[in-house]
Amino acid sequence: MRLLWQAACVAALVSGLAGTALSESGPGKAGNAGAAGAASAGSTGSTGGSAGSAAIGSAGSAASGGSSASTLGTAGTSTGPAGTGSSIGTVGSAAGSNPESRSRVQAKPNDLDARSRARAEGAGDARSRSETRTRFHNGRLETETKTEARPANGGRDVKSETRLRVPQP
Repeated sequence: MRLLWQAACVAALVSGLAGTALSESGPGKAGNAGAAGAASAGSTGSTGGSAGSAAIGSAGSAASGGSSASTLGTAGTSTGPAGTGSSIGTVGSAAGSNPESRSRVQAKPNDLDARSRARAEGAGDARSRSETRTRFHNGRLETETKTEARPANGGRDVKSETRLRVPQP
């Protein structure tokens, strides 16, 4: 539950507007050393009229066997009398054995793309992964976050996914 709460708080901060999505998976049993959890959340919003703006964001976190991985992506665009401006950002972090985190942002005319991936290994073959892709493409804001946690000492992987799209205002 803590993962869901963290992801929901991040999503609320990313875009305090309408259209929130939450997803959580996992056994959620406290005290179970082999327990794994994964959660993701997203939020969207837009305003209309002759000048409009839109924002989108998603975040996810996974934890298992002493490892954790989290990613976040956010983007926004605004159109007014002076033209259109857009922004995008992403970040990822990992903790545990062999942590790895990569983020990149690409900017092309009328296309922004940001991706973060984070992963780490834990005790007993446990693993945590999170991946977020956010982009402004073909007049649309899009975000997708996928998380996955492999429990220690075997068991079924725990997964969560959130996808959102917002048309340009």
